[in-house]
Amino acid sequence: MPMNNPDSPLRLGVNIDHVATLRNARGGADPDPVRAAVLAQNAGADGITLHLREDRRHIRDADLPAVMAAVTLPINLEMAATLEMQRIALAHRPHAVCLVPERREERTTEGGLEVARDTDRLRDYIAPLAAAGARVSLFIAPDEAQVEAAAAVGAQVVELHVGAYCEHCTAGDDAARDEELRKLFSAAALAQDLGLEVHAGHGLNFENVGPIAAIPEVVELNIGHFLIGEAVFVGLEAAIREMRRQMNLARM
Repeated sequence: MPMNNPDSPLRLGVNIDHVATLRNARGGADPDPVRAAVLAQNAGADGITLHLREDRRHIRDADLPAVMAAVTLPINLEMAATLEMQRIALAHRPHAVCLVPERREERTTEGGLEVARDTDRLRDYIAPLAAAGARVSLFIAPDEAQVEAAAAVGAQVVELHVGAYCEHCTAGDDAARDEELRKLFSAAALAQDLGLEVHAGHGLNFENVGPIAAIPEVVELNIGHFLIGEAVFVGLEAAIREMRRQMNLARM
């Protein structure tokens, strides 16, 4: 497979989960995640990501079809690899499904999906989703075994978990940051060699996005929490446009 053009613009997927988190904290209808999806589309986002958790702490079941009806952008449904979520995905048929690990007690997704030790189940789980036309992505750590397993089970995409890199950036641990970047570059190159499309996400902000955006094989970044937090101060459209600017600068 030819290498992606490092000068081409990256796609930006905007995760609107935490608009729903704010809404759910109070209990009513505001702020509306559908409105956030429309604003993200108007600001130049390339896709909308939603994580329908088993405990529904973020978006609710009704949010998925409402967002799909309100925007023309591709919808990326993040979800655990459970039968309930598979039924929901098959019923609504979003453009993409990203399988993530999920534990009820976690605040946010911790670590990547364990694919290498669950290949038989995941292969069977992915097959009907792919047959229904969904682009199936696996959210994994930048680990060679996980990348190879993702290709083996029939995924079309891997989203590399960049959380450890982001944490080292925040902590100012340059050596650990650089080692994590090395792993990410290596995993991205391997994934492309195996025919997988490469995405990245988790914990990205204006300060740390540059080196990730510069990985030539990465074609999409999915960013949510930081953009929603920044929107409190500058508005969602301005936050998205600045993130796009930072991504484009890094790509050049």
